[in-house]
Amino acid sequence: MRVLGLWLLATWCAECVWGGFTVDGYPMVMLFLGPLYGSVAVLIREVARRRGGGWPVMILLAAAFGVVQAGVVDLSLFDRAGLAGTEFAEWNRAAGQTSVPVFGFSAEQLFEFVRNHVWLSVCAPIAVVEACTGESRRHAPWLTRRTIPLLVVLYVVSSLLIRSDSWYPLSPAQWSFVVVVAGSLIMAAVVWPRWRRESRAGGARRGVGPLALGGIVLVVQLASWFTGVGWAGLWLRVVALVVVIVLAVRWAVSRRHVLAVWGAGLVVAAGGAFLSPPYEAAAPWLMVVSDVFGAVLVVTLLGVAWRRSSRSVRGIAVLSR
Repeated sequence: MRVLGLWLLATWCAECVWGGFTVDGYPMVMLFLGPLYGSVAVLIREVARRRGGGWPVMILLAAAFGVVQAGVVDLSLFDRAGLAGTEFAEWNRAAGQTSVPVFGFSAEQLFEFVRNHVWLSVCAPIAVVEACTGESRRHAPWLTRRTIPLLVVLYVVSSLLIRSDSWYPLSPAQWSFVVVVAGSLIMAAVVWPRWRRESRAGGARRGVGPLALGGIVLVVQLASWFTGVGWAGLWLRVVALVVVIVLAVRWAVSRRHVLAVWGAGLVVAAGGAFLSPPYEAAAPWLMVVSDVFGAVLVVTLLGVAWRRSSRSVRGIAVLSR
C-alpha cells in the first residue's frame, strides 16, 4: 500500500495538483503517466533510503529526473512549440525573454520545470507517504530486489513512448547540456552519503515550530508569484528558493518540520490551481470542481500525515538526512 500510495500521489502531484488536468482526466493521467512519475518517485526514495543518503540524495536525484524529463523525454525545455497549442502558450512566449543562446532553452522554464519536479513530482509525495508510515518502516526499503528492475523497465518504456510523440531533433549542444547537468547531479547523489558520514557533526539545533516554518515557506513561495518575468524576476525566484533551502536546513529539526516544508509547496500548488488553466480549455464549472477537489485532497492528506507523524527526532537537521 505504501508503494501504491506513493505511485498514485506522485503522479497526481506532478500533473494535477496545480491544475494541469481536470478531474475527468485523472484516470488517463494515472494510467499513462503513472509508470513515469510513480516509478521515478518510488525508485528515488528506495535508492536514497538504501544508501542512507536521505533527503539530499532524493533532492539531487529528483533534480536530475527533472532535467532529463524536460530535456529529452517530453522535450518541454527545448521544443518551443510544445506548449504553443495549450493554455500555457502565453507563458511559453514570455519565458523566451530568458533564452539561453547556443543551448536554445529558457532559463526560467528550466528553473520552473526542475523545481516543480523536485517539489511536486518527488519530494512532497515522499514526505506525505513517509509521514503516514509506521516508525519501523518509515526509512526502511519498501521494494524487493525483483521489483526494482520492473520499475526501471516501466520508467524506460514510458519515457520512450512519450518521446515518440515528438520528432523535435536535439542538437549536440542540447544533448551535452542534459547529459552533463543530469550526470553531475547523479554523481553528487552518489558521493553525498560518503561525504555526510565523514563530515557528520553533532550538536543540537533549535528552530521555530513546524507550523511556523511551513508558514514561512508558504509565504516565500507565494511572494515568488509576483516577481515578474525576465531575468530580474527569475533571479528573485532563485533567491527565494535559496532562502527556503537555508531556513529549512537550519530549522527543520523534526519530522513534522519536514512535512511542513514540503507540504507548504503542495498548498501553494493547490491554491495556484484556482488561478491557472488546465492544458486544454475546459468548462468553468469543471475547473472549479477540479480545483476544489484538489484543495480538499491536499488538506486531507496533510492532516492525516500530520496526525500520524511523530513529534520525536529533535536536535538534528532532518532535512540533511
